[in-house]
Amino acid sequence: MKSLLTLFLLAALPLSAQSEAAKSNVLLICIDDLKPVLGCYGDTHAKTPNIDALAARSLRLDRAYCNQAVCAPSRNALMTGLRPQTLGIYDLPTNFRASRPDAVTVAQYFQQHGYRTEAMGKIMHVGHGNGEDAASWTVPHFQPKATQYALPENSAPKPEKKNTAQPWKDPRGAATESADVPDDTYADGQIALEAVRRLRAAKESGEPFFMGVGFMKPHLPFIAPKKYWDMHDPATLPQPHLDTAPEGAPDFAGQSGGELRQYKGIPGGKEPLGPDLTRHLIHGYYAATSYMDAQLGLVLAALDETGLAENTIVVFWGDHGWHLGDHGFWCKHTNFEQAARIPLMVALPGKTGSVSSALVETVDLYPTLAELAGLPAAPGLDGKSFAPLLEDAAAPHRDHAIHVYPRNKLLGRAIRTDRYRLVEWKEAGATPATAEWELYDYETDPGESKNLAAEKPEVVKELQAILATHPEAKAQIKSDPPVSPGIPETKPKSASKDRVGMFRKRDKNGDGKLSREEFLLNQPDPDEAPKRFPVFDANGDGFLSEEEFVKGGKVAKP
Repeated sequence: MKSLLTLFLLAALPLSAQSEAAKSNVLLICIDDLKPVLGCYGDTHAKTPNIDALAARSLRLDRAYCNQAVCAPSRNALMTGLRPQTLGIYDLPTNFRASRPDAVTVAQYFQQHGYRTEAMGKIMHVGHGNGEDAASWTVPHFQPKATQYALPENSAPKPEKKNTAQPWKDPRGAATESADVPDDTYADGQIALEAVRRLRAAKESGEPFFMGVGFMKPHLPFIAPKKYWDMHDPATLPQPHLDTAPEGAPDFAGQSGGELRQYKGIPGGKEPLGPDLTRHLIHGYYAATSYMDAQLGLVLAALDETGLAENTIVVFWGDHGWHLGDHGFWCKHTNFEQAARIPLMVALPGKTGSVSSALVETVDLYPTLAELAGLPAAPGLDGKSFAPLLEDAAAPHRDHAIHVYPRNKLLGRAIRTDRYRLVEWKEAGATPATAEWELYDYETDPGESKNLAAEKPEVVKELQAILATHPEAKAQIKSDPPVSPGIPETKPKSASKDRVGMFRKRDKNGDGKLSREEFLLNQPDPDEAPKRFPVFDANGDGFLSEEEFVKGGKVAKP
C-alpha cells in the first residue's frame, strides 16, 4: 500500500513523471529542551515566526509526549522506535546498542531503502560517555566547532580537582549570555549554515535524503546573541503561578534542578532562586528559543529556494519539555506535564495545516515516517504510526500515552489519558502492591496542585488496568561496550585489557572497527594522533580492527 504522501504527489503529476516521485525526502528537525512555549501553541509572548510558519502548513500535535524527560533515552526512543523500559536504558551514558546491538535506527531503515542519510548537530545524545551512532549516517556526522561562550568572563571556573569519574559534575560557566555577536558565533548558527550547504548539495545530487538537523538551544546555558534578548521585555514574560510541589505527591516525584545549579551564579542545594533570577532565566529561555527559531528559518528558506520543499516531509520535534520554575522545579527530569509534553509537527508538501488533540508518543515517529515515505512497516517497534492523522486530524490513534522517569531505585511509569495522569512508583519487576501512586486530573486541576490518588481510588483502578496491558519495565542494564552481532570479539592473547576497553569505548556504533573519525575523537594529542592512524591501519582499508588498534598496527598483513 502506497503512503499518503506518495499517493498525493502521484495524483498531481503526469504519468511520465510519476516514477520520479517514488521517494520522498525527510528533513528531521530535533530541538533540545524545548517545551511548547511557541506562538503556534498559543504562547503570545514567544517570538517564533519561523516555527509558526511551519506549523501553519503542518499537522500540529497538541498532546504529544516524550517517552522520558531526559536527552539520551528520549532520543533513543526517537531513533529506535523503542521505549526506555523496552531497552532498559534510563540514563545518559548507556548507548542504546548496549541493549540492542542489532537495532536498526530510523535513519538506517531509510538508508536500507536507498536513501542518503546525514546529520548535523544534536540527534543522539553525545557526552557522559555516550555518542553519535555512526552506522545511522551515510557520511560522518557534523559537529560544529563553536565556543560555548563569546564572553570570557562567562566561561567555567577551573575546578581545584577535576572529577575524572563524572566530569559533567564539574562547575560550569554562566547560566546565560547576551553578547552582541553574529549568529554563527554559537553552535546553532553553524549547524544552520551546514544544513543549508547540505540541502543545496542534495539538490545537485538528486539522491533522496533523510537529513537530521539537531539544534542545541534552548538547552542550558541560555545563550543567544543580544538581539534575541532584546526581542523580549522581561517584565511581561509569564512567571510561575504555583511554586510548590503538588500536595500529597511523594517527595521523590520532584527534583531540585541539579542541572541548573551547576552553573555559575545559581544558588546550590534546594535554595529558592528568587523572583529576579527566575525572571532573568525565563527571559534567557525565550531569547534562546527565538535564536533557534531564526536558525530554523535559514534551513526552511533553503528548502524552499532549492525546490526540495516540493518533495520533502518536514518533522519538527522537541526531545522533552522543561520546568521554568513551576512547582519550584527547573530543568526536566520528572513525570509532570511541563517536562513530558513536547512540541511535534509534521508537514507534507502541498498539504494545509491542521491540529490534532490525539495522544502521541515520540516512538510513534519512526513508523509514521516509514509509512509516509511508502516504506514497508519496520518490525518490532513500540511505536504506532499516526499517518492517518495527516488525512483526518480527528482520526483515532491512542487512548493513552506512556512515559517513565527513574528516581534512585524506583521507576515512575506514567499513563497519560485525555483527562488523567497516573504514576506508578516501584522498582522494576516488583509487584504493583509495593507501588506508591500519583493521580492528577487535568480537567479540574491543570496545574497539578494536588495528588488525588487517595481520593479517587476508582480512577486509579481504571488506569492501573491500562498500565497492566504494558510489559513490565526492564531494569537499567549494565553498560558494557556494545558489540554488533556477527562481529567476533577479537581479543588477541597479547593485547592489554586497557587497550581493548579503549577500542570498544571508541567503537560508538559497535561495528567492530574504528573509522578515522572515531579514532581521533577526544585524543589527548590532537596534533599527533592523525599521524598514528595510517600506522595502525595495517591492511590500509581506512578502518582499524580491534587487533590493529590493540597492537598499534603490528599485525600480520593479509
